[in-house]
Amino acid sequence: TAYRPWPGGSILNIAVGLGRMKVPVGFLSRLSTDLFGDILADQLLNNQVNLQYCPRVNGQTTLAFVSLGEGDSQEPQYAFYAEGAVDREMTVKDLPLELEKEIKALHFGSISLVLEPGASTLETLMQRESRKRILTLDPNVRPIVIQDWDAYQSRFERWLTFIDVLRLSEADLAYLYPDTELASLLPEWFDAGVSLVILTQGAEGASAYLKSGAQAFVPTPKVLVKDTVGAGDTFFSTVLTYLFEHNLLEDRDNIAQMTAAQLEACLAFAVKAAAINCTREGANPPFRHEMNG
Repeated sequence: TAYRPWPGGSILNIAVGLGRMKVPVGFLSRLSTDLFGDILADQLLNNQVNLQYCPRVNGQTTLAFVSLGEGDSQEPQYAFYAEGAVDREMTVKDLPLELEKEIKALHFGSISLVLEPGASTLETLMQRESRKRILTLDPNVRPIVIQDWDAYQSRFERWLTFIDVLRLSEADLAYLYPDTELASLLPEWFDAGVSLVILTQGAEGASAYLKSGAQAFVPTPKVLVKDTVGAGDTFFSTVLTYLFEHNLLEDRDNIAQMTAAQLEACLAFAVKAAAINCTREGANPPFRHEMNG
């Protein structure tokens, strides 16, 4: 099997997706000065992502290898190589003392919240900024990097007390809460402080839920799938685009008061973007003009 370099990573994909949607966006991480760090920096800059909070540091870049499923299976398989990588080694002293006031939202997720010391560093930022601006979370669970499931689940439930918007895939839900229906978890999550919960269901579609009882479901458009890598990231970057463009990131109450019609419109926008991503190789979110057709 031949592998080729492809700039990615869940949070980076979301930043790129937002940049392509013409939403002002920045990336917060240490970036290596190695050739892979250059590739990542170029990918971000070429998609209008601000690198103000991305110090360049000598050391290696986290590498992820992705293999698509064989035959009819399209579920990607991942292998991560992050020991000593500069992003993983980020500590609290690397965090900006203060973020610009115009930053409306911070997004967290994936293996950056698993691998130490970076995971605890980002959790510190999450706790520090909670209720100061909108915080969003996509755990993007990767079992291969989680060694202690009880500890991870405890951390996940702590994050729910800080964040405002949660996106889970069906696979994430199954990993975190085996044989548990989402409906039985929602009351506790809303009580913890979450305003909006979104569940993506792959080829079936996506659902959204609010504490008010408002909810929506939108089916996935039928497309010829090349691969599904980055589909969830593209989906969530487009959810954030909708929230930004409709001034819903100004205050967490704005999100909590969304109507079922708004939820449906948000999901429809996001599943369209994710479907476009699936028609091409790798994490490759659509540009704004592709969404207007």
